[in-house]
Amino acid sequence: MENQDIYVGLDIGTTSIKVIVAELVQGQLNIIGVGSSRSQGLSRGVIVDIDKAAEAIRQAVSQAEEKASIKIQQVVVGVPANMLQIESVTGMIAVGDQSKEITDNDVRAVAAAALVRNLPPEREMLSLTPTEFIVDGFDDIKDPRGMIGVRLEMHGILFTAPKTVLHNTKKAIEKAGLTLRNVVVSPLAQAQVALSDGEADFGTILIDLGGGQSTAAVIHDHKLKFTDVDQEGGEYVTKDISVVLNTGYADAEKLKRDYGTADSLATHEDNTFPVAVVGKTEPIMVSEKYLAEIIEARLTQILTRLNEALQAVDAFALPGGIVITGGNAALPGITELAQDVFQHPVKRYIPDAMGLRHPAFTAALGLITYASQLTDIDLLVASVLPNPPAANERPATQTPTKVPTKPAEPTSDEPKKASALKRFFGNFFE
Repeated sequence: MENQDIYVGLDIGTTSIKVIVAELVQGQLNIIGVGSSRSQGLSRGVIVDIDKAAEAIRQAVSQAEEKASIKIQQVVVGVPANMLQIESVTGMIAVGDQSKEITDNDVRAVAAAALVRNLPPEREMLSLTPTEFIVDGFDDIKDPRGMIGVRLEMHGILFTAPKTVLHNTKKAIEKAGLTLRNVVVSPLAQAQVALSDGEADFGTILIDLGGGQSTAAVIHDHKLKFTDVDQEGGEYVTKDISVVLNTGYADAEKLKRDYGTADSLATHEDNTFPVAVVGKTEPIMVSEKYLAEIIEARLTQILTRLNEALQAVDAFALPGGIVITGGNAALPGITELAQDVFQHPVKRYIPDAMGLRHPAFTAALGLITYASQLTDIDLLVASVLPNPPAANERPATQTPTKVPTKPAEPTSDEPKKASALKRFFGNFFE
């Protein structure tokens, strides 16, 4: 790996697109540019209009280029956990009739062997992460290259996602004039920065309260074990405010940010503020408590549904508690509300980097952190995927140059599916 490299994280969210540019110098990531634009062409975390999404990406990238004084060409992109499937896989090959030194080609061959499976035509392999290699029965090997052996095995975790989600994401990035360096499942990237080493190791629930959707992820043994996506987020809170108070969407969003809180018990009826009402010339006065009750009602629904999904896989047995982040986690009182719903310890994660001190930047920051920590063996294994990013091998150091001025409804076998998930999750702890 080069002593210096540029990483660009691209977080394509439902309400905003964020770009973070970082320079890796002697193992240290230094933020050198940030860009943000209002999302277009997205619904519930998924790109539904490629051209509009590409234009929004270009705007955010242009901001980051101007601040970082570089021309951005490659990005690390996060994909949502919508309909994500997690599967443990195993591959085995014979290195030779007699012991011989294991090479890059042997690692590729055993990784390819682990991918031999029939996927439904609507799904695509997203990423493959090795958990261990076994050489002639000796396990827990992280990099077998250079060792000698007759038989090589690899255990790993395979993520698959809907083809539509991946295709639209890649196409929008291509139309924005960019190439992919890495594709990362967003909850896995967020865990890189939002969780401590102990939390990621012993097991923690990470909840991303986004604008278009809310995602619960279970991280254990530094691996993503389970995800559940609720198709509601901060946009729905804003819409509720707009409908109940009969005010415009932009005004409702401003009310949420300026006066909103998720804990109605911490507010007072006496604290009021003016609200512009459609069809009236004079604003009306609304209490802080009434606004909080509107916000609290929607968030309680979202958190309750996530709670049910987490209960189904016994996720609360993990000792790490719950960490919340994402744009909607900026609301005051959200920690207290989450604790009331989950009945477990909850803490909020906010990035501490200068200029990024808002939970909405967690995903973008996690993307560059995740990519910078990928090892050569991780990239080698990922290169065997059917459609690997153009830069699964580490690119040469970029020289800075001045820039010229909704899922299907649950079916009747849902209880059976929950039971299968519970068994699947339990197997991971063994």
